[in-house]
Formats: sequence, C-alpha cells, structure tokens
Amino acid sequence: MEWLRTADPDPAGREPRGGCAGSTRILGAAPGVGTSVQALSDAHPEASVSAALGRRVREEVARAGGWIGFDHFMQLALYEPGLGYYARGDLPFGRFPARAPGDPGSDFVTAPVLSPWFARALAVQVAQGLRAVRPDGRAEVVEFGAGSGVLASQLLEALDALGAPPSRYTIVEVSGGLRARQREHLAPFGDRVVWADRLPQAIDGVVIGNEVLDAMPVRLLTFDGQSWHERGVALAPAGELAFADRPTQARPPVDGPFVAGTVTEIHPQAQAFVATLADHLRHGLALFVDYGFPEAEYYHPQRTGGTLMCHRAHRVDADPLADVGLKDITAHVDFTGIALAAQDAGLDVLGYTSQARFLLNCGIADLLREADLRARAAAQMLLSEHEMGELFKVLALGRGLGSELVGFAVGDRSHRL
Repeated sequence: MEWLRTADPDPAGREPRGGCAGSTRILGAAPGVGTSVQALSDAHPEASVSAALGRRVREEVARAGGWIGFDHFMQLALYEPGLGYYARGDLPFGRFPARAPGDPGSDFVTAPVLSPWFARALAVQVAQGLRAVRPDGRAEVVEFGAGSGVLASQLLEALDALGAPPSRYTIVEVSGGLRARQREHLAPFGDRVVWADRLPQAIDGVVIGNEVLDAMPVRLLTFDGQSWHERGVALAPAGELAFADRPTQARPPVDGPFVAGTVTEIHPQAQAFVATLADHLRHGLALFVDYGFPEAEYYHPQRTGGTLMCHRAHRVDADPLADVGLKDITAHVDFTGIALAAQDAGLDVLGYTSQARFLLNCGIADLLREADLRARAAAQMLLSEHEMGELFKVLALGRGLGSELVGFAVGDRSHRL
C-alpha cells in the first residue's frame, strides 16, 4: 500500500522482521496446507495462481531467516502484485456463491451491492460534508477500496440528485485489474472520476472507506499465561507453511486480564494509514464503515480467539495458510485505536455509531418509502442488528468542520471509544 506512512517507530514494540528473535515455536502446518494447492491445481485454473503465491511466500520466509510476521504474510496474500487476492483484479464481488459448475459465484457481499439505498443514505452525509468544506461546490470525494466501482457510481448518482455533485471523484487504487473493472463500470461518468495510486497531496472534501480498514494487515499476538508471543509464518519440516510463535515485546493496548491461550490482533498498519490520511486531509471529513468494536469489547477477556477470519464463497474459515490468495483474510477493526491514532495525528473524532443508527439518521426510512417490497427487504439487512446493522460501525474523522454531522445526530457512541 503505497499511501501508508511507515509505522516506525512502532509504539507496540515491533521487532526486526528478518530472522528470529529468541526461540521460535513451530506449531505445525495449518490443516490442508501443502496438499490443498496441488489438489486444486488440477481442478481449478485459479489454483495455479495460489501455487505461485505460495512459492513467493516461501521465498520471503527463507529470505527473512525462517520466519515472517503474520502482517507480512497477510500483505503478500492480499496485495502481492498479480497474485494477491485483491491484486489480481478478478475479485468475485456479488451477492451469491457459485450455483453450478463453471459459475464463478462470489465470496462476499458488501452493503452497496446488497442495496443501493446504502449509498443513497450515505450520500446525505457526504453532501453535508461537501457543502461544509466548499459551499461553492468545488469539494471532492476520495474513495479507498472502491472494489468494482458500485458504491462510486451509486454515490455520484445520489449526490447529483441532491444537488451536491463533487468537483472530482478520486479513487485510490493500487490494483491494475480492479482499476480496469472500475473504469468499465464508471465509464458513464467520464472524466468526473479519476484514479490515483496514492493519496492526493491535499484533500478538501470527503474521504470514504467502506470495508477498507478490516483488510489491512494485522499482527497476531498469543498469550501462554505468562508471556506474550508474536505468531508468524514459518516452514514446517516438510516445507509446508506453518504458524510459528516467537517472544515479543508487543502487547495489546489494554492490560487484560487475558486467559492462557488467547490469540488476538493489533493494528499498526491501519493506525499508520489514518496518520497518513491526516497528513493529506487539509479540510474535510473522513467516513469509515466497517465491522469492529471499541477497545474494551475488542480485547474483552472472553474473546480468546481474536477476530481473524477468511471468506470464500460466502463461507468463513479460520485457516489463512490454506489456498493462499484465493480467499479474503480480514480482522475486525479496533475503532478505539483508529480514533486515537487520528487524534494523535491532528484530526477530530466527529462521530461513532452503528451502521443502522447512521443510516436512519441519514433518512433511509423516508427514502425507502419509494422502494418496492423486495428492495425494502434487502435494505433491512443493512439495518437489522442480527445482520449488518449492529456489527458494522461508522467512524467520522475530520478537520475544520464546525457543524454537527447529520449521521450522528442521534445515538452517537463516541464516549465508548
């Protein structure tokens, strides 16, 4: 990710990546690793990509002296040019898994794909932010992680309808394949949409990140009852990828208590990203929509297994070392850590609430009066606390904004961060 500020010095105590500090405990290969890629190669052409990425990971492990941190592995698995899950350009976005042989299906669904009413409600908050920054209509929108471009197209249409078109819509995208898909989808908007591989030097407008922070590489920590270790990736004796733990000075941001066997994540890259954004956001609003918790919930003693998960064909699994590059790897967001990093970098925390409350504050209930029954049913998944409504949160950061944001007028939870 070229737009990230380096996270050094790491306040969590990062050790040098190369080599192994202290003793390293190899825990054994993940289930299926070492056989799954070869077995899939004969049946699925995409698995040849996974095999190539697996070799790339092994090369990195060897180059680093036998061990790499999980954040390094996750960076390769998701973003290695031409091979990583998000870097290939053929990411299976959509609503449904494969239904028949030859049907590529999809791995997961995001809110704008689920319902266009997500973008129409979000546009109410974006329009308020654009007008607050530049009443003359010259504020811009910058989106990270635009995927197939669905949210961008829906937002542009909704902002036009609200009489608040941005002067420019910039998509920060490092994947050439995804850029091609986005250009095709957004062709009707012509030169109103531009692409960049890094943040604009100065931003006056609204920044949007929908399910961006959860895909940023995380470090894994594990507690044995006495001390903390960092969980990384090494090679087992047979050459397959395996988890391996080594001593570390890194710690979660809270003191616990923690149960022996606890595995959790820390998020230096996501926090560095927010700090980088602060360097570029001159005047405006940043909105992040993602699944996650405040610190007290994230590191609750009962959350002993952490939040790391993989997504493929609308199914979840906990084995990131298998079929590398063929599935998404994510972790929930520690919103307290993101908010503190933003404040330390000079941004204001302007609001934090559930996705359901944010959308309701933005008037989605009134907007849905125009929708048919099928559309209303789909939109309910955005609002239900058993679906996306409570798990997903919205965090607003900004600089130079004085007015209260409409999306957080009722039910703001900033005091819980």
